Amino acid sequence: MTPEPNPQQADPIDIAESDAVAILVDLIRIDTSNDGTDVGPGEILAAEYVQELLRDVGYDAELITTTSGRRAAVAVRIAGVDPTRPALLLHGHLDVVPAVAADWSVPPFAAEEADGMIWGRGAVDMKDTDAMFLALLRSWARTGYRPPRDIIAIFTPDEEAGGRHGAHWLVEHRPDLFTGATEAIGEVGGFSWSLDADRRLYLIQTAEKGITWLRASARGRAGHGSMLNMENAVTELAQAIARVGLHDFPVSLGPTATALLAEIAELTGLSMAPGDEINSLMQLGPLASFVGSGLKNTANPTMLAAGYKVNVIPEVATAHIDGRFLPGQRDVFLAELQRLVGEGVDLEVLTDDVALEVPYEGDLVHAMAAALRAEDPGAYPVPYLMSGGTDAKAFSRLGIKGYGFAPLRLPADLNFAALFHGVDERVPIDSVRFGVRVLDRFLRHC
Repeated sequence: MTPEPNPQQADPIDIAESDAVAILVDLIRIDTSNDGTDVGPGEILAAEYVQELLRDVGYDAELITTTSGRRAAVAVRIAGVDPTRPALLLHGHLDVVPAVAADWSVPPFAAEEADGMIWGRGAVDMKDTDAMFLALLRSWARTGYRPPRDIIAIFTPDEEAGGRHGAHWLVEHRPDLFTGATEAIGEVGGFSWSLDADRRLYLIQTAEKGITWLRASARGRAGHGSMLNMENAVTELAQAIARVGLHDFPVSLGPTATALLAEIAELTGLSMAPGDEINSLMQLGPLASFVGSGLKNTANPTMLAAGYKVNVIPEVATAHIDGRFLPGQRDVFLAELQRLVGEGVDLEVLTDDVALEVPYEGDLVHAMAAALRAEDPGAYPVPYLMSGGTDAKAFSRLGIKGYGFAPLRLPADLNFAALFHGVDERVPIDSVRFGVRVLDRFLRHC
């Protein structure tokens, strides 16, 4: 349990900043690894910890068991000043992807502090944001503050494996939790990318690619490995998968990508002529891979399986493909994949989830931008389309518009995008403190 802050400290936001860092450390030390199977006790231990943090300051936080005794979410609703306004959802997931300790320079679940950063699995994705949300809610309870409208805070399991045991389950079985909510904020947005010493892009996520994970299967004629065989399933599959992996899908710009490129062009002077967008983005360094993937569909082969003995030609060979499609392009994307693999290879959709895109406009967006500029005069908020997926996909089924807004002002030399699911994941302490201040301003005026 994180220690109670000193009540003699003068500024509640200072208390909230320190509280956020302490909560982050505690959360990282609870191993909530999710490998896609029914996980160990970490997720529910983290949920119990979150519930205790909220109940400790007087909130009636509910712990909700979802699909098994080891999967649980936490939900709380804070009454706003104006009950006639739509509610705002804050959502964060408590699970993390696994970490191989031997690959790390520090123990991945020790939450060590070094170089002004907290290191550990989940520091970026997304226990830092969970901690900021929790610290602010606790601060409000201590000071008696009520937000302008109802705030619903939900902390979920299983986001890293698609949310079927978490956000999707809640939407299907507990829609009452979301009554009145029309907008939401969550992970993977609001963080900075330095253009120079004085100017920083802040990427606000307004769109997500859709997810289609597929299994490709080729069948052939089994036989002895020493014989001539022109119906080899491994060969057929290898050729098909190579075509998929080497295919360069065309750039296709929707509203979010168009607005992003226009902003970058204006700020940098880079040409964003049709057909040259990716090359222009490459001049911005690692940012290119992060936002460039939001300009086109992608399909990456990730797993291969065939055979059981070196001198036996197998009858079947399979591969898995991680497909990500732009909003409105699912059918076109799948048709192109089938063309690439050819008639001799079957495609089976294993996981399918929607693409999202919401307007980069309105009071909520204006409040985000204003809060960022108030804390960083060099802030230039811009929209972007994320290549991954979040729990916002599930909440969209209830008509809730989701934005990625977990604000962090980051050092110019930190390749932040590479830390998502990466080795030596870490977040600067000053960035977490900055995020608490920005979120407090935002939530007071949204």
